[in-house]
Amino acid sequence: MSPIASFVKARRKQLKLTQEKLAEKAGVALTVIRKIEQGKDNLSLSKVNQVLQMFGHVLGPINENNA
Repeated sequence: MSPIASFVKARRKQLKLTQEKLAEKAGVALTVIRKIEQGKDNLSLSKVNQVLQMFGHVLGPINENNA
C-alpha cells in the first residue's frame, strides 16, 4: 500500500469516518476516496489535495535524495 493510501485510510479510521462521509466532507466523489485508499496512480492531484486538506496536509515536491 502506498504511503498516501495508508495515511488517508488510517486518519479516516482514527476519526471514525466512513469512506462515504469522508468523501462528503472533502467534497469529492466516493470513487476518489476508494482510489486513494487502493493506491491507484491515476488520480487528479487537486482531488488528492482536497482529501489531504481534511487532515491538514497537501502533496508537494520532495527531494528524493533527502527522503
